[in-house]
Amino acid sequence: MAEAMLQTINLTKSFAVRRGFFASRKMRLTALDRVSLSIEAGETLGLVGESGCGKSTLALTIMQLHEPTSGQVRFDGEDLSAMSPLELSHARRKMQMIYQDPYASLDPRMNVQEILVEPLVIHQIGTPQERTAKARELLDTVGLPYDSLGRFPSDFSGGQQQRIGIARALMLEPKMIICDEPVSSLDVSVQAQILNLLRDLQRDRDLTYLFISHNIAVTRYMSRRIGVMYLGRLAEIGPSEVIIERPLHPYTQALISAVPDPQPTDSRRSRRLSGDVPSPIERPSGCAFHPRCPIAQEICSQTEPALRELGPNHSVACHFARALPTPDSGAL
Repeated sequence: MAEAMLQTINLTKSFAVRRGFFASRKMRLTALDRVSLSIEAGETLGLVGESGCGKSTLALTIMQLHEPTSGQVRFDGEDLSAMSPLELSHARRKMQMIYQDPYASLDPRMNVQEILVEPLVIHQIGTPQERTAKARELLDTVGLPYDSLGRFPSDFSGGQQQRIGIARALMLEPKMIICDEPVSSLDVSVQAQILNLLRDLQRDRDLTYLFISHNIAVTRYMSRRIGVMYLGRLAEIGPSEVIIERPLHPYTQALISAVPDPQPTDSRRSRRLSGDVPSPIERPSGCAFHPRCPIAQEICSQTEPALRELGPNHSVACHFARALPTPDSGAL
């Protein structure tokens, strides 16, 4: 079995919030609730779910930009939460992020050269000449011309800005990159270019990815395994093709049925969910999905289901997990 590059163990993150008249009522918002997952070296784990399900909070907590409320993050065999600030700074050299909004992640007051060499300056790596040479090399790697170095982020399109963000993430030669919705703000044609670039970089540099997206089709293209999150917890996780072709959790089934089918047939009916995502401040008892679940029974509102393995490397948190009927059955 390949070595686990990243592990989260019962990772929980909650925030103090105030509600009520003059915001005097203190409450806790649980954004992550005991999330345990692992990513092997060289693989891509995709993470999908509706907005507000905790995907980005998970990314920031893994990076220790949010301090975990409880649980562990182990990267390359070491516990990040047990590190000193200096040790954590060194560990972050091996784990970088690509952000959803490329323009917001680039300092508009800095030109491209300053943006790219900044990580090397912070970590005191190389001479000024060596830093510039590396910046030029990585611009070529991501498909931008050398004369980009003297220009500013506002001079570039969204796709070009994201290429700059990718080049910056590569400057420290990381082992792992967390891609937090890296193409969601881009045009569809540009999305394909960026996704192919990320795949080429993974192949050429033996990178490990955590790929976060609300688009399950994009996630399928990028990932060997897919995890599905709902209200801060993992609902289902398994091999990509298994998750797409034979999902077991009702929430996963609904997400997949909502993807437009280029060759629709009467045998595939949309499984629309009723109601809205519950508030993470006032979480439902039992299974958090039960108020919207079409197969919920009494136990679902009383007992929280454990994430249990129901197939090879395929785990589901549902009391009544079941495979989707085949197209021939007329249900999907």
